[in-house]
Amino acid sequence: MADPKGFLNHGREVAKTRPVTERVKDWNEVYVPGSLLPIISKQASRCMDCGIPFCHNGCPLGNLIPEWNDFAYREDWTAASERLHATNNFPEFTGRLCPAPCESACVLGINQPAVTIKNVEVSIIDKAWEVGTVAPQAPERLSGKTVAVIGSGPAGLAAAQQLTRAGHTVAVYERADRVGGLLRYGIPEFKMEKRHINRRIEQMRAEGTRFRTGIEIGVDLKATDLKKRYDAVVIAAGATTARDLPVPGRELKGVYQAMEYLPLANKVQEGDYVVSPISAEGKHVVVIGGGDTGADCVGTAHRQGAASVTQLEIMPRPGEDRAPNQPWPTFPMLYKVTSAHEEGGERVYSVSTTHFEGDEDGNVQWLHLTEVEFVEGRLTPKPGTERKIPAQLVTLAMGFTGTDRVNGVVEQFGLELDERGNVARDADFQTNVPGVFVAGDAGRGQSLIVWAIAEGRSAAKGVDRFLTGASDLPAPIRPTDRSLMV
Repeated sequence: MADPKGFLNHGREVAKTRPVTERVKDWNEVYVPGSLLPIISKQASRCMDCGIPFCHNGCPLGNLIPEWNDFAYREDWTAASERLHATNNFPEFTGRLCPAPCESACVLGINQPAVTIKNVEVSIIDKAWEVGTVAPQAPERLSGKTVAVIGSGPAGLAAAQQLTRAGHTVAVYERADRVGGLLRYGIPEFKMEKRHINRRIEQMRAEGTRFRTGIEIGVDLKATDLKKRYDAVVIAAGATTARDLPVPGRELKGVYQAMEYLPLANKVQEGDYVVSPISAEGKHVVVIGGGDTGADCVGTAHRQGAASVTQLEIMPRPGEDRAPNQPWPTFPMLYKVTSAHEEGGERVYSVSTTHFEGDEDGNVQWLHLTEVEFVEGRLTPKPGTERKIPAQLVTLAMGFTGTDRVNGVVEQFGLELDERGNVARDADFQTNVPGVFVAGDAGRGQSLIVWAIAEGRSAAKGVDRFLTGASDLPAPIRPTDRSLMV
């Protein structure tokens, strides 16, 4: 145990954010650079090194949290980094983007604010990069086996890195022009600067992983041809079919899916555009959907100079404390204020969009909504609550319904789907087609980055076993594991 009285002597302190007036003028990460290191030793000392560390179970990766908390407390960054990387390929991603189910499961959280596990994690990995302890781990020998990975999001990258280190020759196919999947084009720069992705890609290239961008499997290269070229294939293409809103006026100009809007803002940061082709500048913006993607749209609209930003959510506002049916150590649905919400705008709960209204040129101008309430278990409009709000740019951030069925991958491979519309797989993450595996949202459905990395690592073990007959690669989860699902 780092400090037996650490949780008694020190309160919870989190990373400091830059002033709102400053950060909305740029796209840099919202946190004050270097603000964590002076406090992180004390924060790590709050870990009680529990006899049963429930944070392990809260984390799909099974991160060795008490161990690297102890090393962080002692400021042994090399040892802390080794323990961190033992279970997580990309802690700088999860340390910035994960909602930290480990903290919800922290034993200290029963009656005190939980340990700042996420902040300790990102401090360790940032320090490791700073001092140069994150080095390529090229395999000692090659197996002679080849693997294709479809998709370069966190699941695909994790699977590719594990398989490369196991000695297989791995090529990652990405339909976008740059590697990273939603990490690259779905997550705004102010949440994670893309330099973090770039240096990991360079590490993976040095290890031997090959990347093929601008190639969409099923369109530019048939899935069946890919299977002939490689000994195994991992499908990590995500669950990219966005949920739509079939109401009158949906066809108006100015109504977009979130994943049509957000990538263009990121492409501005990559230097592809001077100004985004879909910009919120001077417009009344409405974001439909109250989750993290919706918050990303809110923060992006602020930086583009929106006249106003309103975020709509059909469900009631969550409470600030755990509900009785969400006891510790499960992941609770709580009212959350992200950095984007701190920057302004209005959040409206328990409302449903009825239709959009446009001008004579077909541009959206107004959004009509009504309040809703639960009646006999169903959300029902409340009579007399209809109203309209100005809306010159609308983004739909209502989640995703399953894997992409347009590009032909499912049909060309002959894959079976489960009852939820995801690619079905067995305990080794193998589909009904021998040698074809699936990991991440394509097999699990829309989920968290930490689940994607865990699935990528686990699928890699299944592929390794398929290719060699046995595998020493770690597998943190199985496809049937639904415990603490978030």
